[in-house]
Amino acid sequence: MDIRDREFSSEITRYETKTEDYYCMRRNELSKGRLQCRPHLHYHIEFGIMRHGNTTFFVDSVEYKLEAGDIFIAFPNQIHRYDSIDDEQYDLIIANPDTMPELSGVFGTCVPRSAVLKRCAQTEHLGKLIGEICRANLSTDGQYRELILKGYMLSFFGELLTLLPLSDSKLGDSHALKSVVNYCTKNFSKDLSLTILENELHISKYYISHLFSNRLKVRFNDYINSLRISEACRRLRRSDDTVTEISEAVGFGTLRTFNRAFTKQMGMSPSEYKKQNSR
Repeated sequence: MDIRDREFSSEITRYETKTEDYYCMRRNELSKGRLQCRPHLHYHIEFGIMRHGNTTFFVDSVEYKLEAGDIFIAFPNQIHRYDSIDDEQYDLIIANPDTMPELSGVFGTCVPRSAVLKRCAQTEHLGKLIGEICRANLSTDGQYRELILKGYMLSFFGELLTLLPLSDSKLGDSHALKSVVNYCTKNFSKDLSLTILENELHISKYYISHLFSNRLKVRFNDYINSLRISEACRRLRRSDDTVTEISEAVGFGTLRTFNRAFTKQMGMSPSEYKKQNSR
C-alpha cells in the first residue's frame, strides 16, 4: 500500500484516506502474514479470499469465522476489523468503487446481509478472479492497466452479487455515521459545514461533531480535506488540469489553502506530486 496514505487512528475506529484506486496484498507459503487490524472504515471496497488458515472478521459488529476458501467483503464505509489467530495465506484487495460506476447504485445504498461467502463450488471461480485482479494490479502496466482491472472487477462483482443477498444500508449498524460519511463522500467538493449537514441529514450538528471526534478521531474539517485531497491526487495523476483548476474542482477556496492542506497530508506540494505520479 502507498505509504503516503494517511490513517486517522484510534483504539476504537479509524478512518482511512486512500489516494490510489487499487491496492493488493498477497500472502502465500513464502510470505505468510497475519490478517489483523483494528476497527476502521473507508470509502473503498475491501474484499478477498482466505487461501489457508483462519481468522475472525468483524463487520458492523457482526462476527464471522473465516476459513480456507471463504470470500469476505466490506462495502464502503462499513466498520470492519480482523482478529488473526496465526499466520494465514490470503489475497486482499481494496478498490475504489468509483472505478465501477455501473455498480454505484449498489455500493451507495446497500450492504451484504452476510459479509462472508462460505466455501462452495462458486467461490472457487471467484477465487481465481481475485487472483487475476491481484496479478493485474501487481504486474500489469501501461495504458490498458485500468481497463484490465475494471474488467476483472466487474466480472467478479457481477458473479458475487448474484450469490450475496443485499439489504438497505439503513438497516445496518451505525446508521448516523454511515449517513454522514456517505453524504460527505458525495458532496465534499461543495461548501460543507456541520450546520449544512444538520440541515440536510436532520442530525444534530453537535452529535455529528461527536461522531467525528469520538468515533473517527479526526476533526470534521480535516476529514473533508482528506476527501478533497484524495480526489485531487487522482486528478493530478490522470488529467492535464492545472493545480489551480484541480484546487477549485475539489472544493478548496484558495490555492494557498489547497497547497497547505495537500503538503500537510502528502508530504509534498501538488506540483511535486503531479510530477512524480502523472501518467
